[in-house]
This record gives sequence, C-alpha cells and structure tokens, in this order.
Amino acid sequence: MLQERIEGKWLAAFRRVLALNGIGKGTPIAILSETQSRPVLVHLCELAAYDLGAEFCMIQMPTPPQTAPVPVKSTGTSWAIQGNRAVIEALKRVDVIVDCTVEGLIHAPEWPEIEEAGRTRLLVITNEHPEILERTEPRAEHGPKVELGIRMLREASEMRVTSALGTNLVVDLRGAPCGGTAGFGTTPGSVAHWPGGLCLAFPGKNAVNGRIVMGVGDMNLTFKTYLTSQIDFTIENDFVTAIRGDGIDALHLREYMEAWGDRNAYGMSHVGWGMNPGARWVSAAMYDKRDMQAVEFRALAGSFLWSTGANQYAGRYTLGHFDLPMRNCTIALDGRVVVKDGVLQGELAP
Repeated sequence: MLQERIEGKWLAAFRRVLALNGIGKGTPIAILSETQSRPVLVHLCELAAYDLGAEFCMIQMPTPPQTAPVPVKSTGTSWAIQGNRAVIEALKRVDVIVDCTVEGLIHAPEWPEIEEAGRTRLLVITNEHPEILERTEPRAEHGPKVELGIRMLREASEMRVTSALGTNLVVDLRGAPCGGTAGFGTTPGSVAHWPGGLCLAFPGKNAVNGRIVMGVGDMNLTFKTYLTSQIDFTIENDFVTAIRGDGIDALHLREYMEAWGDRNAYGMSHVGWGMNPGARWVSAAMYDKRDMQAVEFRALAGSFLWSTGANQYAGRYTLGHFDLPMRNCTIALDGRVVVKDGVLQGELAP
C-alpha cells in the first residue's frame, strides 16, 4: 500500500493544476470535501491554494448514510451537499469549487443551481492516490485535441461502435448533449476533472440500440476489476435487456443490477472515448483498490467508454451505476472513423 503524506512533487503538481484552472492571487475558491474524502488530497489543495495566494475557504460535509440495497462504491455523483442551503449559497459566491468529495459534483443535484448563478466553475479532484494524479496530470497541450473530439461529437448525428468480438452498437446523437474535459477550465460554468481527457455524449430517449461484447481485459470500474471472461449485452431503446455470460463477471454484474430493483439502473448513461496519453490500462494491476477511484481508465486514450445508470438528459435517475471501458473497439461518427481498434485516428491521434 502506498503512503499518503505530503510530498513536494505532489504539491508542485497540485499548484500547476490549480494554476492551469485559473486559480491565482486573490481568486475566491471553496475547497469542498466530506468526512470520507481522502485527507491527503484536501491537504494538498489547501497548501496549493495558499501558495498561489487564492482567497479560499474549506467546507466539509458529513458523508451521507448508506441506504442502497448493495455496497456502493460508485453512484456517478456526489450526494455530500444533501441540499444544504448554506453550502449551496456559499458555493454560488466563489469563482471555483475545488471538489474533493468522493464522487464529485458533476452530476450532483445541486450543481445546476450553482452553475446557473453564473459565477462558479468546478474542478473535481478525483478520489485517487496522489501518485495516480501525478502521472495523469492535465496539461495545456491536451486541450485542443479534446476540444476537437467534443466538437466532432456535437456535429455528428450517429455513433457506431464495433469490435472483433461482435460489438455493434448504434447511437443516435441528434440533440444529445456532448462534453468532456482535458482537466482544466477557466470560464464560469466550466467543469473539469483530474484525471481529464474524455469526450462524451449523453444520448436522449430511444437513441441507443445494438450489442456490446466485453472481453477479457476490459474493465468494470464500479468493481475496479479487469474482466476474466466475456459478457454479451443486448441494448434495446436505451436499456440493457440481456446480460449473457457464464463467468463470474457476468454473474456479479447481473446480480448487482438486479439488486437495485430499478429499471433505470439498466439505462444508458453516456458513451464516448478517452484521450489522456498519461493513462495506462495496466496500472490497475499495480494498485490496491483503496488507492484508486479508477477514473484513469475512463480516460485511457482510444478506449470506448459506456456507462449505465442516471442520465438526466433522458429524464432517468438512479443510484445504480456502472462505468465500463473497453479496449480494441472502432468508433465511427457518421461513417468517419475516429478510433480504430482502440487507437485514436487522424487529428485526434497523439
């Protein structure tokens, strides 16, 4: 197990990332955490903010009670604010929320109100060991390629994902909100997370159909595991309608999803691909589960990422959530291949 202490190299990385997000002398910021946040991350943010001369406060919320029918390590959003009006109003009055909550505020129910106030932007420090953050540090030169990928998604009407194992998925992108981040933003309402490097679309209703076949070595980030056996999914009108496979991976996934007793847990949340050249597929084999939130694998350059669970743009809400990155897929936008066999193509290539 890695030690969690203040290291000069990690503090330097936090200073660089906060500065890249426009935090400097006099910038009003709030460092938001909860009682189950990783203490070293909160401390590194505090020291980096002090060194940069930011005008900062620190807000810690109690981690909410566990109410789900199964163990939950990933819901896709943070519930830490719990509708607390004093906290919401305080967060509207800063330029940046440096978010150290366990899950991050990106899909939190309070974020739209804070965003609509017109002042605040969000920097999510994901719940990783600092060594992982050091290795996947956002850099300014990553920005243009990620922005290009997001623009390609916004301009496309269809995404098709195929693979040698049999994946053949069609996603109607018309009207789908598209986004992502290279890990930094400097304008009100912008959302960044570290690790960054992700291009995503949130499909609307009746937009996703086909088959997804996950193979050995693909990942279940909710369980923080590599697959050791194949799982074959059928997707009909946005919902997983069949999960086939004889191995422990399919068995665990089926039983976990069934335990929610919630049809929306089977719904498609988002689809996209990774762009971070510092992310490495093998690294999950090098860390204990407690050392990682596994966000790195969402951003692996050339991976196809699909997720089940909440999709506010399609009017679906649930705590059941899976992030499922895959290798060796081909992704085409209106017939134009942007990822071929797990490798970024054309202008998106490193």
